[in-house]
Amino acid sequence: MKQITSIQNPFIKSLVLLQEKAKARKQSGTFLIEGKREISLALKGGYEIETILFLPEVCSETETRKLSNNAELIEINKDVYQKLAYRDTTEGILAIAKAKSMQLSDLQLSENPLIIIAEAPEKPGNIGALLRTADAANLDAVIIANPKSDLYNPNVVRSSVGCLFTNQIATGTTTEIIAFLKERNINFYCATLQNSTSYHTQDYTSPTALVVGTEATGLTQEWRDAATQNIIIPMQGEIDSMNVSVAAAILIFEAKRQRGF
Repeated sequence: MKQITSIQNPFIKSLVLLQEKAKARKQSGTFLIEGKREISLALKGGYEIETILFLPEVCSETETRKLSNNAELIEINKDVYQKLAYRDTTEGILAIAKAKSMQLSDLQLSENPLIIIAEAPEKPGNIGALLRTADAANLDAVIIANPKSDLYNPNVVRSSVGCLFTNQIATGTTTEIIAFLKERNINFYCATLQNSTSYHTQDYTSPTALVVGTEATGLTQEWRDAATQNIIIPMQGEIDSMNVSVAAAILIFEAKRQRGF
């Protein structure tokens, strides 16, 4: 079995770039996954694992082989692991995985889909929280409009606790996504302050997409103009917005309640 013990190893340096640079991830078509649960969920989600690196004193070769799925195994030492590991808590295992296509045309939707759409979310932590909520509700898909963050950013992988791999995810421009929804006769309800009605008055039992924007700027005019209905979550405090993942969760579980789940 191959062993690497130097942080100056060219291969290790290339993995550091994968962690740090979206450009490196895009050029190679790969990204790093850290942790047993995350690797297991990636395999279950159909991701191809190319290589697994493990720290034997923390994660044994036997444990590693259970997750390897024929991937190449590389034993590393503590210095190398600490150079690559992104989390404070350690499990002694990392994987190099192939990125998936995130085209709208790749989505496999049910006959009565429920979708969450987020326009231009910037914070990886919010994206991760959104993916966790989508997994909890077993949504058909998560769509990111005009993405500003690389979805394979290690902060997204980490904050989603593996839900990056359990959801169907697609990206596209606002124009492309609106066309996609209209072609499939999916009603879409846009969370916005302007010309809105209370979210709980709408019927989400037919094919539905719920659309949320950023806390700072909200949704663009294109969404507001095209919406089946603009909706609002009534607020009784001094501020007029809430965290995007929290707002999405309120809307999602109202739709799930109406659907009897």
